[in-house]
Amino acid sequence: MRTIHAVAGLAVVLALSGCQRTSMSDFGGNSTSPAPLQAQPVPTVSSGQLDAPTTTDTSQFPAAPVSGTATVGGVQPAGADAAAATNALDVTKESMVGNWRVANGGSSCDMFLTLTNLGSGSRGGTRGCAGELTQMGSWEVAGKQVVLKDRNGNPLARLFKTADARFDGSTNSGQPVSLSR
Repeated sequence: MRTIHAVAGLAVVLALSGCQRTSMSDFGGNSTSPAPLQAQPVPTVSSGQLDAPTTTDTSQFPAAPVSGTATVGGVQPAGADAAAATNALDVTKESMVGNWRVANGGSSCDMFLTLTNLGSGSRGGTRGCAGELTQMGSWEVAGKQVVLKDRNGNPLARLFKTADARFDGSTNSGQPVSLSR
């Protein structure tokens, strides 16, 4: 019977020991509190009517692109790209997803395009490519134009849909680029 009372007593002592008051000052030995913050003055608030705009200058806004020749980065397609832009077929982002065979400057390689967001475009990449296309990290559709971008989001190449499973264009350095399936 004594054992039962001893065990019960020990249980009560242990339970009550969990009810002790502790604070952070018990651990650091420093029981001083930080000084309260001082109130700061608040400036007065005024109200009134705004002046009417004096000019209708819209030069701060870029010009809207002409249908079928959307520009990216302020660069208009030139030369053969201008003709491709004029005759370009409609393109959707979803139709671009997947594996493409790339012809670039006399060599060929593979390109993979996904719908995974990456910055202002979608994730993409190349395998076995040379030159500028080795830096490709993303892509986007802008109007009838497909823009291939580097890992920092800068345009590398611009392509236009010229047939059902074919895109033609050029890199920034003027090298011709074609995608096909």
